Amino acid sequence: MSKSQNYLFTSESVSEGHPDKVCDQVSDAVLDAVLENDSNGRVACECYATTGMIVVGGEITTNTYIDLPVVVRNVIKDIGYNRPELRFDSESVAVINVINKQSEDIALGTDDDVNGAGDQGMMFGYAVKETDNYMPAALEYSHRLMRKLADIRKNTSLMPYLRPDSKAQVTLEYTPDNVIKRVDTIVLSTQHDPEASQEQIRKDCCEYVINEVFNNTNLIDDKTIIHINPTGKFTIGGPHGDTGLTGRKIVVDSYGGKAPHGGGAFSGKDPTKVDRSAAYMARYLAKNIVAAGLSDECTIQLSYAIGIPDPVAVYVSLHDNKKRDLEIELSKFIKNNIPLDPKSMINTLQLRTPIYRKTTNYGHFGKSYLPWEKLDLVDKFNKVK
Repeated sequence: MSKSQNYLFTSESVSEGHPDKVCDQVSDAVLDAVLENDSNGRVACECYATTGMIVVGGEITTNTYIDLPVVVRNVIKDIGYNRPELRFDSESVAVINVINKQSEDIALGTDDDVNGAGDQGMMFGYAVKETDNYMPAALEYSHRLMRKLADIRKNTSLMPYLRPDSKAQVTLEYTPDNVIKRVDTIVLSTQHDPEASQEQIRKDCCEYVINEVFNNTNLIDDKTIIHINPTGKFTIGGPHGDTGLTGRKIVVDSYGGKAPHGGGAFSGKDPTKVDRSAAYMARYLAKNIVAAGLSDECTIQLSYAIGIPDPVAVYVSLHDNKKRDLEIELSKFIKNNIPLDPKSMINTLQLRTPIYRKTTNYGHFGKSYLPWEKLDLVDKFNKVK
């Protein structure tokens, strides 16, 4: 592609009722339930959901008790799976418990007196000056479409036929110098009651969802392509339509493909797992660097060895070949001035509190109320200029 040509970039989001997101929410609700009374509990909780059944497994070590069926059923009810015809109903779903204790071998390297990383791996953080919350725009608009659809389903009577499962995808057109020009394509698929017509669903989605999300943006024009339920029907959905698994929407959870995603999934893991804590820390650092005006875009990689507290490497990219020296200086500054061992990251970002179910829907980043979204390092990074 010539550097003089515009280009397209796409990201997607999924709803609370998507089968994979059902599992993510259950995993993080279990984690929150443990942390509520045992801030040092160790949790690695995975879920599998299908028609009429959810399996909750993994490794948990805690001195508290949680009523697992109650936790699971409350999550499913909150999402909106509360009718027998959905074939996945909070009142009747079978909850199967296959939870074990954490491996003692892993505990050897992660206990507080050792403070090592819970596994090897690399984690990425990213920020970009495309939106007010420093998130990639295609992903942010996809999340907003899903939030709007959920709000309509739960809090209004505008679209009474809506069911919990849905997906959104936004394709943006950029100029060669990475400026957003317009929305090229929107795909919005929503589960619905059988009696709803495709014509009514399209009309309502355009009027109440898409127009509201993109109001005052001037990004939609007469050439924008809009697909609403492109197969023509979406009545069978949720875990009845497709099995769900924890951690299968990691690109939706992070940066929509605009940045790398290393390590593993976030949901269901306590913060001693650097898959989670280091990914949050890397976002925190990247966002503050962009907010400090050092670059319009920043990617940070932190990599760890199991049982070793400090990262084996810190990598900073400002996406500009003219800023190589600054990238090196930032990497050194971070390693020398910001503690990146698990215990320090947990303390800095207040990660032993039950905040995790709030992270699972519409991405783990870009929400102002989450501690890794604060901008209290800007002055520190300004000193590196």
